Amino acid sequence: MAAPLSDPPALHDRALQDLSFIRRTMEGAASFTDVPGWGLVWVGATALVAAPLADAQSDPARWLTVWMAAATMAASIGGAAMYAKMRKRVGDGDALRLSVPARKFLFSFWPAILVGAVLTCALVDPYTPGIPSHLTARVLPGLWLLLYGMGVTTAGSFSIRAVPLMGFGFITLGVLALFVPAADGDLMMALGFGVLHLVFGVRIARRHGG
Repeated sequence: MAAPLSDPPALHDRALQDLSFIRRTMEGAASFTDVPGWGLVWVGATALVAAPLADAQSDPARWLTVWMAAATMAASIGGAAMYAKMRKRVGDGDALRLSVPARKFLFSFWPAILVGAVLTCALVDPYTPGIPSHLTARVLPGLWLLLYGMGVTTAGSFSIRAVPLMGFGFITLGVLALFVPAADGDLMMALGFGVLHLVFGVRIARRHGG
């Protein structure tokens, strides 16, 4: 005789599995909306302060120091603002965890930033004294703008529409800094890390809640 069939799973268990699958699917298809608009505004203000300070430096090493300090401050501001926005959305009583869109956004953004850091260290040889002036005048500004723009554009495919648009702006400024002889590197940096962050930060803050 045939073995008796096993009992079918309870209806509520199957419903819970279906709901869990639907929730994961919807979460994966959602956009990352926790880009901090006001945080971008403060990041832009930092760059606008750093640009004239860097331009006033006659020593390329001091120029690099100014921008490295500004980048460190901007990363701290941006990270804190993003955390605060995510915490506000989740609420104080719930545990904060990275959603699928957040993981996609961050994993798409940070590789370009890390590549920029590695290339900067390779171009500015720590074992060779002195920094060639053409690096600080054109190469590094163009490189930073291009790679930051690439990271923002790629990560923006998982976020709101304003983010990839901002990324294209950075890429455009990076190309100008590298290939237009009359383009001033510090001016391109001020327009990118300063003005673009300010403009899109205000837009994101008004349309997507801070």
